Amino acid sequence: MKKVVILLGASLMLSVFMAGCSVDKTNGVKVNDESALPEKIIIGVFEPLTGTNAADGKLEKQGIDLAHKLYPNVTIDGKEMPVELRYVDNKSDKIESENAAKKLVYDFGSSIVLGSWGSSNSIAAGPIFKEAQVPAIGTSCTNPLVTFGNDYYFRVCFNDPFQGKVMANYAFKEGGYRKIAVIQEESSIYSVSLVKLFTENFKLLTGDENSVLNAGRYNTGDNDFTVQLTAIKDSDAQAIFFPGSFTESALIMKQARQLGITLPFLGGDTWENPEIIRLAGEAAEGAVYSGFYDSAAPLTDRGAEFLDAFAAEYGKDEVPVGVSALGFDAYLLAIETIEKAATAAGPTLRDTLAATKDFEGATGLITLDENGDAVKPAVIKSIQGGQFVYKSFVEPY
Repeated sequence: MKKVVILLGASLMLSVFMAGCSVDKTNGVKVNDESALPEKIIIGVFEPLTGTNAADGKLEKQGIDLAHKLYPNVTIDGKEMPVELRYVDNKSDKIESENAAKKLVYDFGSSIVLGSWGSSNSIAAGPIFKEAQVPAIGTSCTNPLVTFGNDYYFRVCFNDPFQGKVMANYAFKEGGYRKIAVIQEESSIYSVSLVKLFTENFKLLTGDENSVLNAGRYNTGDNDFTVQLTAIKDSDAQAIFFPGSFTESALIMKQARQLGITLPFLGGDTWENPEIIRLAGEAAEGAVYSGFYDSAAPLTDRGAEFLDAFAAEYGKDEVPVGVSALGFDAYLLAIETIEKAATAAGPTLRDTLAATKDFEGATGLITLDENGDAVKPAVIKSIQGGQFVYKSFVEPY
């Protein structure tokens, strides 16, 4: 009996030890062991590589892959180690994002995770990273809930409260509009949040509770917007704000022009995808949106480095968009954090990330605030002649 008790006790101690150390199945190193350095550093990436948002995920992947090609190693205490990128497709789906997160941290032993395009994907995966104590760096996920209450999630992009204020100010001050119609993609947490924040800020600026007309909602995948657009046509609105996925946004543009609506179009960062111009054609002309970056006006030396490397890799005729630059920055911030922390252990990496100040990225200098959000400028851009054209920079408020 005594022997059985001893064996049971030993078994329990081993179980506790294994649970606390989380052995990495890929290279046999204990995750979050401060004293051990792996043979290689694994950076996980979860992006929508298939599904509704595949075109956007692939644009972010461009920037991440480019940064990895330029900087394939990290150096810790004089020891150079290769960085291995591990991608998992979250399939543009919240449940698949959870599954992708689990695979990256528990199966692959990622030290840091990058992604994802789509705030709903990032929000779904966030608790997994927090529980595993593996820090994540958001690329273009702008919803406040990505980082709120999760001290293991950070981001290199600005957030929607800032973006909503930027576009409301543009509409009021530069556009001179006093009545805006809004349409929201109700199945997109990004669109719902940004419309709400824009509306609040625009009403404050006008001092008029009736300055925003809610013209209706739609779901991802819808293709007929006659009801919403007819409500706008019969109103006294001076412009339309409808941030959302580029496919539906392009259809709204086309159908608005077909109905004889000539009002200006206003949107958010998701519009910076070449597909919106291809799908909307001439109807996209003149549309104005808030973006992350503009290749015509690099803010840092690293911005010029990114442009040169992008041209060499993808050709001089292809102009990089903001989310590609953000993917580039997220990877570089990850490897700089690992080198500064001199460990692959999650809690120390988290603390090092939280202290980020004036990190030089392609999209500008990045300082992370107490919520892990990037304090940085936005760019106002428009679609002119089938191209994304720079209008102005907006400094953080």
